[in-house]
Amino acid sequence: MPKTTQLTLTLESKPGVLAKVCQALAGAGVNIVAICAAEAAGQGKIRMVVSDPARAKDALKAAKLRCGEEQALMLTLEDRPGALARVAEKLAGAKINIKCAYATTGGTGGSATVVLTVPNVDKAAALLGG
Repeated sequence: MPKTTQLTLTLESKPGVLAKVCQALAGAGVNIVAICAAEAAGQGKIRMVVSDPARAKDALKAAKLRCGEEQALMLTLEDRPGALARVAEKLAGAKINIKCAYATTGGTGGSATVVLTVPNVDKAAALLGG
């Protein structure tokens, strides 16, 4: 069960903000592996997994973008109905809350990559077999 570092940014929700984040990372040669960007009450919350978190943090700081980090799980699941439901049920049974989830799939079977943010990554990873 691979644990990963998820970067988090809380920024103003306005045109160009996501572009600035992505340009800063691209300029540093950092690839975005997974991203979730949502808005609530005029604030944008960006969560992402990148190829090089340390270099990404430096690039974001240089672009005057403050970011934090937290541990997350990056799971590879079968791309079929019920795969994520089984993981969520297992975590719920152990009283582990899922604070955030985002995923990417090919939509054709195969596998899906899912990022989960939970309060206790080590406990969740052990429960899920990692």
